[in-house]
Amino acid sequence: MRLGSGTFAACCVVIEVLGVALFLRGFFPAPVCSFSGTEHQTESPAPEPSAGAISNWTKLPPPLFSKVVIMLIDALRDDFVFGSKGVKFMPYTTYLVEKGSSHSFVAEAKPPTVTMPRIKALMTGSLPGFIDVVRNLNSPTLLEDNVITRAKAAGKRIIFYGDETWVKLFPKHFVEYDGTTSFFVSDYTEVDDNVTRHLDKVLKRHDWDVLILHYLGLDHIGHISGPNSPLIGRKLSEMDSVLMKIHTSLLSEERETLLPNLLVLCGDHGMSEAGGHGASSVEEVNTAMILISSAFERKPGDLRRPKYIQQTDLAATLSIGLGLPIPKSSIGNLIFPVVEGKPMREQLRFLHLNTVQLSKLLQENVPSYKKEPGFEQFKVSERLHGNWVRLYLEENSSEVLSNLGSKVRRQYLDALRALSLSLSRQAAQYDVYSMAVGTVLVLEVLALLLLSGPRALSGKAELDVPLPSPAFSLLCYLLPLGLAALHVTVCTSAGGTCYLCSLPWLTAGGVMVLVSTLLCAVLSALTGMFAGGKRLSKNPPQCNSRSSELDLLILLGTVGHTLSLGASSFIEEEPQTWYFLVNTLCLALCHEIYRNCFLGDDCAPQRCPHAGEDFDGVAVAPQGKSPGPDVWELDRASRHPSPLGALRGPDRWMVLASPWLILTCCRLLRSLNQTGVQWAHRPDLGHWLTSPDHKVELSVLAAVSLIMIFVLVQKRCSLASKVTMAFGLLGIYCYRVAIGNLLFPWQQNNKDISKGITEARFVYVFVLGILFTGTKGLLKSQITADDFTVKTVGLWEIYSGLVLLAALLLRPHNLPVLALSLVIQTIMTQFVWRPLRHNAAEVTVMHYWFGQAFFYFQGNSNSIATVDISAGFVGLDAYVEIPAMLLTTFATYTGPVLWASHLVNFLTSEASRPAPETQASGTLCLCTKLTSTSVDGAKVANCHLLRLRELSPHWLSLWKGPQSVSSECVKSKHKEE
Repeated sequence: MRLGSGTFAACCVVIEVLGVALFLRGFFPAPVCSFSGTEHQTESPAPEPSAGAISNWTKLPPPLFSKVVIMLIDALRDDFVFGSKGVKFMPYTTYLVEKGSSHSFVAEAKPPTVTMPRIKALMTGSLPGFIDVVRNLNSPTLLEDNVITRAKAAGKRIIFYGDETWVKLFPKHFVEYDGTTSFFVSDYTEVDDNVTRHLDKVLKRHDWDVLILHYLGLDHIGHISGPNSPLIGRKLSEMDSVLMKIHTSLLSEERETLLPNLLVLCGDHGMSEAGGHGASSVEEVNTAMILISSAFERKPGDLRRPKYIQQTDLAATLSIGLGLPIPKSSIGNLIFPVVEGKPMREQLRFLHLNTVQLSKLLQENVPSYKKEPGFEQFKVSERLHGNWVRLYLEENSSEVLSNLGSKVRRQYLDALRALSLSLSRQAAQYDVYSMAVGTVLVLEVLALLLLSGPRALSGKAELDVPLPSPAFSLLCYLLPLGLAALHVTVCTSAGGTCYLCSLPWLTAGGVMVLVSTLLCAVLSALTGMFAGGKRLSKNPPQCNSRSSELDLLILLGTVGHTLSLGASSFIEEEPQTWYFLVNTLCLALCHEIYRNCFLGDDCAPQRCPHAGEDFDGVAVAPQGKSPGPDVWELDRASRHPSPLGALRGPDRWMVLASPWLILTCCRLLRSLNQTGVQWAHRPDLGHWLTSPDHKVELSVLAAVSLIMIFVLVQKRCSLASKVTMAFGLLGIYCYRVAIGNLLFPWQQNNKDISKGITEARFVYVFVLGILFTGTKGLLKSQITADDFTVKTVGLWEIYSGLVLLAALLLRPHNLPVLALSLVIQTIMTQFVWRPLRHNAAEVTVMHYWFGQAFFYFQGNSNSIATVDISAGFVGLDAYVEIPAMLLTTFATYTGPVLWASHLVNFLTSEASRPAPETQASGTLCLCTKLTSTSVDGAKVANCHLLRLRELSPHWLSLWKGPQSVSSECVKSKHKEE
């Protein structure tokens, strides 16, 4: 059976997408949750243990506090309160911690440290996963059992002011609310003033029970200028004044109430040294939490050594404090100092309710729950508690009762810690079976590409799948049966459930058949290779007697990067790997250029001819019938012995200087944005430019970058596109001035700050106009098949539209990244790839390398904390899900997308040349597929369970890029066939 290379590539894409999807399904663990739902909110609480005696306490304990105020400051890092900044800028808070009636803690937030999952953790007590990062953009209604829903059902009146995420999560829960948007990060003043302006009025009222305030300004300052900005101190002072106003008002109100009030100061997540959040660094996960109430015993606190708790502990504590049932999916513990001053019976009752809730959750999620140490400790605690209650009801006031009560309390606290640990560990239990099957599929595709790639790269190649021998056929028939038996064994084992086992047997059987079929194909290809079977190509490519040093570097670099992904530390510092590879590539190109210029090129037969080409890189379509491959090889060898030897004047000097110019650009870009775990905290040009004191310098640099972009892009565009591009770039500068990032030359300062919606929308119109013009040219080229000029111009205009969109979405200090990317592309095209006549495979890998390097030059990393979500809301005055997600994705992957688009332009212009260059599309397709599959395979192999949580952000960023490029390759391949 023969399989065309286009069909083979399409099958590889589909199977690999299936494998990666299956792996991701097992990679992101199912949350620990209660299956009884929230409809049973009126169910009676667990009775008090009494060891045979009749207890008179069968209801929920009454509330401990009359009113609760939650003051949540977004990105409130622990050292902002307990460090030197807190002492300097938050004096009243410092006084309360050191001498007031309060309990101070460092609350640890589990990754991902973004707002919506953190709010869920605070209110439900559960552990949201990395998949919630995607939902963070839209924040759908929270259906899981939570404190807010319980409070509303109990008749509590809740008022909210602040981040509108709460309003989306809890619709119709608040008797009064005022939501503020969190997506315009340039605003850090008005967004908090809109919260504070309600305080004077609401604190004088008595018609509420819970008040929630969510301040966003501190987080916005971090996104703009980082945690060391002078704006941080002013914002902390403002928050300290707000806290003092709330606390004094609550204290004055307590004279008229029977119960004390509670004030909770906390953060949802921390802030990295770069100002972002989302990952698992200490600065991002450690947040401040202070519980303030006159009910607490006044005793001195220690700013330097606050106790550590989990952020999920707040849900159980608030529930007890408000007299509510604990949310069923909560894995948090009661913060015991809150109830430490209560009588012993009340303390034990609170602890018993918490342990009962955790033990029920453990029973619903862990099949072998009876073997868990926490469950055994709970049973012991409950039995001892019953004995204590019996003695208490017998009015035994001896020292035995006191000692037994202390023992039961310690036993309960140990059981709580053990139960919470078991549930947290269960939340990290991954579907290893689905991960393993996905891994096998991806690696089988990788093996097939490695075995068949050299023969299937040609556009005219066909993959020959030989018929196996009878013995081999029997093995392939038995293999699915063996895998089916393995599947039954796994699914009937005593372990937890997995996704594949929940599928219908027919679907699961199809997956097993696919795995066995691919394995048989790999074994067949190996057998044919070792047996010296038929060649897979009708016209096998002419191989050179030796591979060039550049080919060896490309091979070693790609394989070396793939192998480096076997260690999580290399993934964390992956930017350094790409910087090294790009710099080494430039040095190798320098060696090849100098050798060809001064010594002549003795390996010219492996390069492709560029007849009919101007040196500026614009292709001229060949006339008449193209000569055959063999004829062209002889002709090229005789007429083009050395492509660089004939160069004279400025062109020669530009070719010689091109590698050094590229190295200089890369060095400047590396200094612009520091990235990676070990380097992100170091000062860079980006932080210097974005500080308020250097707005003039940033404005000049942005203007120069926009001019460079126009000069480099417009030369191959039509007149209409040139004019549109000029107006679009001018609109981008006006947009940045409108939102306060840049200045006009005649401005001393920018006081008229707006959201720039009008200016941004004008730029979108210009982008759509350029894309429409380019698309029209492509459609015209389909009608006029011989007009290659129209096709190349159309593709270039589409590329220009993407460049204009990238300039709009990137932050001003990143505009030099876009400009220097165009500079490097121009240099490589005119003075490296065409003069040296690199083949399509080499050009493809070089584009891939530079695209990955520019992903990190933008300041991105393998951490969610560096994703700029504000780019998804440029020109939008309200949240619109699909445009926001598309714009955020494009802004994040600007580097790889623009380099992939430039590759399409380059190879399309080369496709107008004689015979061997028509293979470019097929080479692009399978070479890109080989590269992306190698990366996927390495990441699969790396994902051992100890490091999975650190690698989740990397997998989220991995999913989109290679798959979309591969799909475009298949489309291009089918058009060619």
